[in-house]
Amino acid sequence: MTTLEAVALWGVVGLPATAGAVLVVARPGDRVAVRFALAAATTAVMLSVLVAVARPAVAVPFVAGADFVLAVDGLAALVLPTVMVVTLLVLVAAVGEALTPAARFHGLMLLFAASAALTVTAGTLPTLLFAWELMGAASYALIGFRWQDGARVSAGLTAFVTTRTADLGLYVAAGAALAGGAGLALSDLAASSPGWRHVMAAGVLVAALGKAAQLPFSFWLSSAMVGPSPVSALLHSAAMVAMGGYLLLRTQPLLAATDWAGPAAMWVGGLTALLLGAVALAQRDLKQLLAASTCAQLGFVVLAAGAGAVAGGATHLVAHAAVKALLFLAAGAWLAALGTKQLPGLAGVARRWLLVGSSASIGLLALAGIAPLSLWATKDAVLAPVREQSPVLYAVGLAAAALSAAYAGKALVVLWRRVPVDEQAAVDAYRDEEERGTGRIPLAGRMPLVVLAVAAACAGLLALPPVGAVVARAVGQPGGYLPVPVRELGASALIALVVLFLVWRWRAPEPGWARGWLDLRHAARMLVARPAMAAGQAAARFDDRVVDRGVERAAAATTALATRAGRVDDRRIDRVVELVAAGLRRLGHLARRPQTGQLHQYYLQAVVVLVVGVVVLVVLG
Repeated sequence: MTTLEAVALWGVVGLPATAGAVLVVARPGDRVAVRFALAAATTAVMLSVLVAVARPAVAVPFVAGADFVLAVDGLAALVLPTVMVVTLLVLVAAVGEALTPAARFHGLMLLFAASAALTVTAGTLPTLLFAWELMGAASYALIGFRWQDGARVSAGLTAFVTTRTADLGLYVAAGAALAGGAGLALSDLAASSPGWRHVMAAGVLVAALGKAAQLPFSFWLSSAMVGPSPVSALLHSAAMVAMGGYLLLRTQPLLAATDWAGPAAMWVGGLTALLLGAVALAQRDLKQLLAASTCAQLGFVVLAAGAGAVAGGATHLVAHAAVKALLFLAAGAWLAALGTKQLPGLAGVARRWLLVGSSASIGLLALAGIAPLSLWATKDAVLAPVREQSPVLYAVGLAAAALSAAYAGKALVVLWRRVPVDEQAAVDAYRDEEERGTGRIPLAGRMPLVVLAVAAACAGLLALPPVGAVVARAVGQPGGYLPVPVRELGASALIALVVLFLVWRWRAPEPGWARGWLDLRHAARMLVARPAMAAGQAAARFDDRVVDRGVERAAAATTALATRAGRVDDRRIDRVVELVAAGLRRLGHLARRPQTGQLHQYYLQAVVVLVVGVVVLVVLG
């Protein structure tokens, strides 16, 4: 490793972090801030490519027993450039929305990207915890970017508290790693002592499920949709939500070292993909639909981590990043132009802005699993290993894939629907419903969509031969590379086509039971928030009535005792001291009397002493 490679590795994290902090603190003008942020993001992209090729590692002392380690292995080399490229494209698209103050927005976005890059390259648990905390704080600030609206701040707080609750698992894992004796390096966790290994696996699993918005934590992602659309694009594609899935891929050896963590991850991922797919199908708000689909698609990544399909999970993560960044940026462009993101209000919008509509359509077709677009192959790269371990979960995965075709097809049909003249007024009624639309989509908002559409179409090559074998070797795929059987690829493509045809031919169903995100927020409020509040109030009452009152009574007793002691001091001790002092003063006066300074008196005193001495000798003698 050369010095240049080490500097590049520090730079890919430190540059966006420093630039973001400067923008947030210095608050330059909007034009200067935008140019500064784009320059920093562009440089970070180049640095990420350099370190992905060179794969350096650096370390400095951090805490006792663990260094602050950044390292780029095969998995990080695949994900790190994805994070930086998506960040740059999202920042370019954000220029079109003209979010103000630009310095604060772009600064926070760079900090968010830096924390994601640090998560990708973290080599030890303390480094990961540092990145984890920075990412949570940045997401809170970005979701509540328009802080004047209390509802947006509340949504940011919901996301922050929910993910922080799950993050406690990572602290428990760090404690168990210390106790287990194998060290705090992520690569060493699987070698810990058997008992502590189970605790670590549980802690990592809970923390990752919280960040990835998997069951039962999914509801926080619905609230996060009130944030600016570029925030949603980065949050869902290459930052916090994706990092939850990435952590499980990174720690897959730890999951495999236990006999329960892998199957647990598989079931949670599979059920999330299925149930949140139904939630996505039920939504009429485009951003809510995409948010639920993010949970569902990350479910495939979690499923892959549990099944040991690291290569499939990693390629699905990368392909999904391109697809979801594309779709959220398109939704944001229409929201800025028309003032709505409600599907009934977006009817036929793809015909009005053909470039945006065509790009978004490629993303939706990829999301549906249509061959040969990206998520078609990556999804099967996840499901093929699952079939070997659990036919039931494989069936769940196929059902979830069919649902993804249904909700993507639902959005696709609406966007391209030709609106009859007599229905145009009903569609126009949604205009400016959520914010005042500009009626246009600037060039800066369109160009990133084209790049992302190309990535969404082609990223599936990462899972197909011969590139798939290279990726599998790079990420250390357990068992080596096993290409997906052609019949499975064909079957999944056929399922997606059939579902898409059914949705186009007939209206997609909207299950009412899933519209409210499975009432997970209500369940969390009833099962966690209210008991926690009740326990807090009981503790407060105990504090007020027992602890505080005991302290107050102890203080009162101490004061009374001190008052009484003061009186004794004043009346007894001080009196004795004064009497002793008076006696000593009197003796002093008596002692000074013979000291007259006159010689004859000293002679007289000597004679008296002599006479007294003679008398004493005579009497005693």
